[in-house]
Amino acid sequence: MANIKIAVIGAGGCFVVGLIHDICVTPSLHQSTISFMDINPERLDNSYELCKRYCAEFGVNLKIEKTLDRRAALAGADFVVTIALVDGPRRLSEGWRIARELGYKWPGSYHILYDEPFWLNFYQLRLFEDITRDMLELCPQAWHLLVSNPVLAATTWLQRKYPRCRMVGLCHGFAAAYAIPKGLGLPEGKFDFEIAGVNHFVWLTRATHEGRDIFPLLQQWLTREARAYWDRKEPRAWYSCSDPLCPKAMDLFRQLGVIPIGDTANWTGASWPWWYHSDPEVEKFWQTESEAPWFEYVKYIKNTPRRYQEMVADKSRKIADEFKLGSNPSGEPMIPIMEAITQDRSRVIIVNMLNREEYVEGIPRDFEVEIPAMVSRRGIQGLKTTPLPRPMLAHILRDRVAPVEMELSAYEQGRRALLRQLILMDKWTRDLQHADDLIDAIFALPYHAELREHYK
Repeated sequence: MANIKIAVIGAGGCFVVGLIHDICVTPSLHQSTISFMDINPERLDNSYELCKRYCAEFGVNLKIEKTLDRRAALAGADFVVTIALVDGPRRLSEGWRIARELGYKWPGSYHILYDEPFWLNFYQLRLFEDITRDMLELCPQAWHLLVSNPVLAATTWLQRKYPRCRMVGLCHGFAAAYAIPKGLGLPEGKFDFEIAGVNHFVWLTRATHEGRDIFPLLQQWLTREARAYWDRKEPRAWYSCSDPLCPKAMDLFRQLGVIPIGDTANWTGASWPWWYHSDPEVEKFWQTESEAPWFEYVKYIKNTPRRYQEMVADKSRKIADEFKLGSNPSGEPMIPIMEAITQDRSRVIIVNMLNREEYVEGIPRDFEVEIPAMVSRRGIQGLKTTPLPRPMLAHILRDRVAPVEMELSAYEQGRRALLRQLILMDKWTRDLQHADDLIDAIFALPYHAELREHYK
């Protein structure tokens, strides 16, 4: 068994119970020390009590500690999991309200109407830098597993600026690929696949079921069975968030020859591409959504602390019944990475890292990519992927690489002029004055003094 220390930064948030569940079902990590850290004492206490009860229900006696001191949590850590969101619900909802009043719309707006808007990313990037500097001092050999958004911008920024820090970004969107064999009606069996791209913009380049290529089967399914499958779904359903066989994803597959996975082509991926969301009737035709789910998302993360508090207060409630995680791993990659490294159990896991060895052809080498990697005692080693079609690379470079490069330049230099250029890249920005109106209105919110100072 591994006797390691795992620091969880932002432990008062949504992911913590799933993380503890995965440790509970991984016996090799039962001797670990898990240090919960959060800046909110009430949320920290609730997460701590909730997870202690969850462990007791599983019959696993994990050593869980709690602290308000980040440096104490990091000291001597072997792994650091960051799941913190800096005042996310308020900053998101109030910023979105301003943007909507100024005429911005949901589809295609990666840096404004999205959960990675420039005004929230500023605080997230600053937090991640503080964590990284502390790690280099207090636990320089630890692996930083970054779960909080913006994974794409943060992985690019941190690995460029702090090359000595061992870190990868993580996102669970890739798991949507597992819905394909089930949707095609294939029996349970070995399913292998490869994805490539950048975070929240990844594509299935190849997949096999029991050694058989899935793509020809998918072409047959589109001709014979797809319409009946779609007709069984609820109109405007959110299933497109996780179902790679939805009408919109399959239309992109027809045109581009690769399949959008996870966040890529649904509301969680800025509803890319916007032309499938140009008006309500178009969205109805494609059985998709671009606006309402975001408000449910914010409501969910805003209400999570209250739900945790209610569960802690009611001793009669069984925590395992509330979360319905069962007895199998959740599918999140954090704990499998830890086990692979500490127990030398080699496995391929999807991670986000710099494209140093051109794992994805056509993406800059100093930019983040989301790819399969071999994880073992040797660390995390990226694997070269099947080349993406050039038309798909054009979309990635325009819609994801270019705006993130502009945002990081604005952040690095603290220049409002470059922040304006980022906003001018948004489809819904009309002119220079429109961009300045948005900046002024966001900056005017009373809790953005540090943002205003940074971009003065």
